[in-house]
Amino acid sequence: MTEIAKSKAQPKRYLGLDLSLSPGLAVIDVKERVPTLVYAGSVATDTDINDATRSVVVESFIAHQVYAHLPFDVILREDFTAGRNKRATQTIFNAWAAADRALHSFGYKVHEVKPVLAPTTVKKLVAGNGKAEKKDVAEGVRKYLRLPSDYKWRSGYDDADACAVILAYLIRENLIDSEVAAT
Repeated sequence: MTEIAKSKAQPKRYLGLDLSLSPGLAVIDVKERVPTLVYAGSVATDTDINDATRSVVVESFIAHQVYAHLPFDVILREDFTAGRNKRATQTIFNAWAAADRALHSFGYKVHEVKPVLAPTTVKKLVAGNGKAEKKDVAEGVRKYLRLPSDYKWRSGYDDADACAVILAYLIRENLIDSEVAAT
């Protein structure tokens, strides 16, 4: 087997992050232009505990999943556009820092994509509408990943949103066949 044939047969592994103080995380492999879900999950942090503790929970969750699903070819996160208020902005950047610490522990960093993956871009590419609701994005993710109609997403759809971040990148960069979602 030639080196080209060997490398073509190997899947590429993508890690996607939907960051907040209750983040979603997804791992998707792509082999021969077909995405396959490896893992999708989220962790809810208690709003009654302080931000420092919530940050440790987020960092621990991400570190655990990175360790469990090593190695990765590309790590992605949805861009942060603007918080509803100062407090929302603080919590998002707190989660970003927690994620960066977890990734750095394993020698990884987020792949900086240009143009960035804005929330409206992710929704448009995966659900067909830049203003899509979370359940519609989850349905688009389900189709692209060929998941059964009864596949259960976590409350809040943060796991589906993390999948959507990866899928939006794969669609935009023409790394998967969009017809897959129609079958």
